[in-house]
Amino acid sequence: LLAFFMFTYLVLRGENLTYLDLPVPQHRHREPTAATRKVLADFRASIAQVSGDRKQRIHLLRKVMDENGDKGGFESEFVPVENPDVCGEWVLAPGYNPSKRLLYIHGGGFVAGSPRSVRPITDRLARLTGAAVFAVNYRLMPEHARICGIEDCRAAYRWLLDMGPSGPDAVDFLVVAGDSAGGSLTLATLAWARDEGLRQADAGVVFSPNTDSAYEAPSLRTNVPTDPLLGRALSKLSNLPKFVILWYSWFNNRIMPSDPRVSPLRGSLANLPPILVQVSESEVLFDDARRYVAKAQAAKSPVELETWPDMIHVWQIFTPDLKEAEEAYRNIGEFLSRVCTGKAQEIGSEMHKTCSF
Repeated sequence: LLAFFMFTYLVLRGENLTYLDLPVPQHRHREPTAATRKVLADFRASIAQVSGDRKQRIHLLRKVMDENGDKGGFESEFVPVENPDVCGEWVLAPGYNPSKRLLYIHGGGFVAGSPRSVRPITDRLARLTGAAVFAVNYRLMPEHARICGIEDCRAAYRWLLDMGPSGPDAVDFLVVAGDSAGGSLTLATLAWARDEGLRQADAGVVFSPNTDSAYEAPSLRTNVPTDPLLGRALSKLSNLPKFVILWYSWFNNRIMPSDPRVSPLRGSLANLPPILVQVSESEVLFDDARRYVAKAQAAKSPVELETWPDMIHVWQIFTPDLKEAEEAYRNIGEFLSRVCTGKAQEIGSEMHKTCSF
């Protein structure tokens, strides 16, 4: 029994990260606007369609996410890409700069989501940055192992270093971004690129990232009642004994929760590029984000945290309906401008031309 628990907590989980837990901030309440109430009502109506056994729920979740993401009215052109190297789509806003590129990794709990489901985000980022945005269509569970999606994101990163929308072309400014599960993949990909000695991304942007497959952050339990999107989904999991969660995570991912490939929080966070993390104070992944930022800042990496009160998980997708979403994108533009201007000054080149966001 002792050997079982030692293996569970010292090997499966790894380091005890409770030292990263910051004091719980005083709750900032923001009265929901009519737009917020409508978004929540529409979301609840959509999610009510997701029922049945696990296979049926996954199928319906994918359908709902794609339908909600493909609402139309976009300014960008969506160009599908499918070749032996990568699968996904280019999102190209009018007047885009092909040497400025953004890799976007969608969320969906590693079982759902697609480039189509996040078009409100990728279209908005394409217009905001003037970059050629590539949304990778990575392989999903349970049809594929978790490692397959990880490998697809790595392949997309390598591909973007030398490939633009019109063919081979060196990249001048590279951003990697993602939401939720895609935020986890984004952070893991950035660390992998560093470890591989590849050209590092110039910046990263993540929305409400899952950073730890050990599922130990306090808000995974305390924020269940205040998270209308993930609260119900994680309520049962959060009530399980910790050792059960660790074994479930290992069984589900076929990768130990202590492995940085599925828990970017548990790897080295030194020498990372500038990263902006945005998260809602009321969602269950609040402390996943706070723990990651605290550890990265302690390692002297330029990682910033922005929080919003009473926002739904990945509210940035509800652009332009939510003013808070537009506020988030303005902050992203300011962040990328600072990063780009700093790089231009450092290398003393014509980089200033690409620094308008």
